[in-house]
Amino acid sequence: MTTTAHPDVLDLLTALESCWRDGDADAYAALHAADATYVAFDGTVMTGRQEIADGHQPLFAGIMKGSRLAVVERAVHFPDPDTAVVVQRAGIIMRWQRNRATPSAKRLSTNTTVLRRDGSTWTVTAFQNTRYHPWAKTLMGRLMTRLAK
Repeated sequence: MTTTAHPDVLDLLTALESCWRDGDADAYAALHAADATYVAFDGTVMTGRQEIADGHQPLFAGIMKGSRLAVVERAVHFPDPDTAVVVQRAGIIMRWQRNRATPSAKRLSTNTTVLRRDGSTWTVTAFQNTRYHPWAKTLMGRLMTRLAK
């Protein structure tokens, strides 16, 4: 599901994807507010642009080098004119998966991104990333569902 969003919001989301693809941790962090909070899929919390850049630099130089973000679905909600809440299912396509159009199931995450507008500029103020593992699709979930019948 995609909700119509302000073009500048979509531009910011596209810029985040471009910075990731380019492996540019400083440019990626610059799209975040000075006091942004960033929670990675493993629970690591980074606060502020410098921590976000420092946290992504080794990733972009190492395992994530040449990877790209791929959005599977996105919903944008505007609680007020200067705030956008983006919930999306997305994932990383690794450099050795060049021919893939969508991320593999093990790379899928659901993330929530809060954007704020200050004048004409939108920035990320908060980001939370959670690996996508629906309970009903896990072995334990399937077993528990069968036992409950």
